[in-house]
Amino acid sequence: MEVGVMFWAGRDPLETVREVRSLGVSHGQILIPGDVAMDGAAISDWRAATESEYFTLVTCFAAYDGEDYADAPTIERTVGFIPRDTRAAREARTIELSDFAAALGIPSIACHVGFVPEHAGDPDRTAVRDMVRRICDHAAANGQTFAMETGQEPADVLLEFLREVDRPNLKINFDPANMIMYGTGDPIEALGVLGPHVISVHAKDGVWPPAGVPRGLGSERPLGQGDVGMERFIAKLKSIGYDHPVNIERECHDPGERLRDIRAGVQLLRAIIAS
Repeated sequence: MEVGVMFWAGRDPLETVREVRSLGVSHGQILIPGDVAMDGAAISDWRAATESEYFTLVTCFAAYDGEDYADAPTIERTVGFIPRDTRAAREARTIELSDFAAALGIPSIACHVGFVPEHAGDPDRTAVRDMVRRICDHAAANGQTFAMETGQEPADVLLEFLREVDRPNLKINFDPANMIMYGTGDPIEALGVLGPHVISVHAKDGVWPPAGVPRGLGSERPLGQGDVGMERFIAKLKSIGYDHPVNIERECHDPGERLRDIRAGVQLLRAIIAS
């Protein structure tokens, strides 16, 4: 259970990797925003940066142009594979991401699929299921897993959808804070349900949505200052036999605050894992 960091592409690769390395980690997940190139030059630059800094990329995440996480209705309308108007472009972008990751030797790709409709007969669910199958098949040809991130639906709905897709390389990136912030269920219980399919995790913290606000969203907090309970989370990971990196994700507007929070989170996680 090596501690790693989730970070964003978009700046100079060598500068970015050195900054992440300065946090005291040697593993991480890279998120590629929708406007960031994944061409031959980018592959060459990221390969040189990770090799020179002895840094291992374990997951390559896709983010897409037009996504907006302002509130639950906006997320449902703009995020992942659910919006119909952007499906074809996002499928093509995800295939490109798989090839980019393969060129860098990254064994897993991932993204937010979006709010999966709860009813199996929903036409949007069927279309997304078929899209995920195609992405899984392409990722499998590259020797990769494809991980859906948790949070936007309850654990039982995600598990049912995973079984419906029926691809052995379809896995889960488990984010406990998302389940709290979306109000979709206790993350420790959900980890017990989804555990056999979890290939990667985010160490992230947050608080529940405000009471009395329909479809409200909770907010993120620095690691150890939210409602997840990091001791319980790490204990549950140990109990299900999880032995992959635990990647800290921290999103805030102030870069300095983000780095301070991650650095403190690295120390917190290492102490908990060692206990």
